[in-house]
Amino acid sequence: MIPLEIERKFLIRQTPELFDNCSEKTDIVQTYLVKSDPSLQRRVRSMTSNGCTKYYYTEKRFLSASTREENEREITCEEYEALRSEADPALVPIIKTRHILNYNSQRFEIDCYPFSDSLASMELELSDEKQVIYFPPFADIIKEVTGDKRYSNAALAKNGCFPDEEQQPK
Repeated sequence: MIPLEIERKFLIRQTPELFDNCSEKTDIVQTYLVKSDPSLQRRVRSMTSNGCTKYYYTEKRFLSASTREENEREITCEEYEALRSEADPALVPIIKTRHILNYNSQRFEIDCYPFSDSLASMELELSDEKQVIYFPPFADIIKEVTGDKRYSNAALAKNGCFPDEEQQPK
């Protein structure tokens, strides 16, 4: 059976208090690969934390706005480089820094992108779609963006900004 990933995503403001409460920081380069199956998203990731880099290959099939089948495995640097040759030319690689925030037995992933000093995305994996979320009081949540394709990693990388920042001068 393919593991399910149930996730909700939120647009938030970056604040010092938020980052003061984070326990981990990882630099990520994510490259989407050409689709061999139109219903399957494939990607490779390079993840660097504390000077150590690991590589991952992931396949996802979207079932609903918040639920997808996900197969992910660690790969070697050589496999990573070989798979990057299959990069989808229509999608630019995503560069982001992920901060981990553990709060009330929940693990929030906060992704910061080089194009914004003020906004970030915050994701939480859930055990089921109806699970209650306990938000940290110091998280400045603007809105939920689960299922909004404008906030997908691929769209953010392609546009180089959050949709909310498109109208603001750069």
